[in-house]
Amino acid sequence: MTYDIASIRARFPALDSGVAFFDGPGGTQTPRPVIDAVVGAMAAPLSNRGRLTAGELNADRIGGGARAALGDLLGAAPGDVVFGRSATQLTYDLARALAKTWAPGDEVVVTRLDHDANIRPWTQAAEAAGAVVRWADFDPESGELAAADIEAVLTGRTRLVAVTAASNLIGTRPPVAEIAELVHAAGALLHVDGVHHTAHAAVDLGLLGADTYVCSVYKLLGPHLGVLAGAPGLLEELRPDKLLPSSDAVPERFELGTLPYELLAGATAAVDFLAGLGDGGAGTGTRRQRLLQSFAALEGHENVLRGRIESGLARLPGLTVHSRAADRTPTLLMTFEGRDAADAYRFLAERDIAAPAASFYALEASRRLGLADAGGLRIGLAPYNDTSDVDRLLDGLVGFLGV
Repeated sequence: MTYDIASIRARFPALDSGVAFFDGPGGTQTPRPVIDAVVGAMAAPLSNRGRLTAGELNADRIGGGARAALGDLLGAAPGDVVFGRSATQLTYDLARALAKTWAPGDEVVVTRLDHDANIRPWTQAAEAAGAVVRWADFDPESGELAAADIEAVLTGRTRLVAVTAASNLIGTRPPVAEIAELVHAAGALLHVDGVHHTAHAAVDLGLLGADTYVCSVYKLLGPHLGVLAGAPGLLEELRPDKLLPSSDAVPERFELGTLPYELLAGATAAVDFLAGLGDGGAGTGTRRQRLLQSFAALEGHENVLRGRIESGLARLPGLTVHSRAADRTPTLLMTFEGRDAADAYRFLAERDIAAPAASFYALEASRRLGLADAGGLRIGLAPYNDTSDVDRLLDGLVGFLGV
């Protein structure tokens, strides 16, 4: 499929600022159709869901549409899609609900590759339940987290394994489907943090083998909203804390309070926009089929840009790239010999190039890489980046290094 980057960029008002955005892993810019959808929802009659007034009907339509859209994006049934304020909040809620089924001596596995939002909710829930936390390590030299690393810490008492589908710090994509087979063979559940992965590749919960999966719509060209999807039937088994009069139906029993319907409208628009990335929006088939086509085109586009960046970085002295895994997203973490990555961040920002420096809440990964809590400079691609952005970035790094 073709990828018309000029047409895509024309639909992002933020690009008129002249900034070259490489901060997509922290949150993407928003295309006009998503903005219009949010505004349209707020301008129309809107109230709590129901079947009588115009406001009730709009809320019901928007909510149902968003569940269908995110279900198409993740390969999940609409009724297994839960919305929340953020992926972090949803993971905490899920951890508390699952921990009710744990007993002292049960075990929970987390990894040192993960964002803290897929570590601390589980370790804190385990501590409250008297469960044991076991850590799976990754290889800091290659950046790889192998299935064998998970297998090494599985036991007959393992109740849950939490793993990322892609590292937000160095881009590593572990073999989640292979890990899922090992986890399920041990009789445990697999929770997958897909916040970074979902922005770059097609997702299918069934193929991944994830029992639960979270992502963030604002990393996917949409508004600030978290999403959790569960395997068929799993959410029915969980009893989260909730208000007495609120619905006990799934997925509503997991959603606390009134949903932000304007953000749900934006989420649907974001998924539709993603489905139209390939062939100038002229893809064919169902929305799910068009999403698969679009992500194939997006991966091809981002891989070309990543190759251009990596070739340019290879020519620069005194620079170490820590993103080395064979399978990874177009996300590069780098440090500079004798120079602070934060200084590079400021240097680039002064030239309207957004490439932040930090550990980005992946504290365990940053420490394992020997970078303490400071992390490094992260370059992350998004659907609207083009070769001119890349060339500006490389020129900026040449200026920073003085070469």
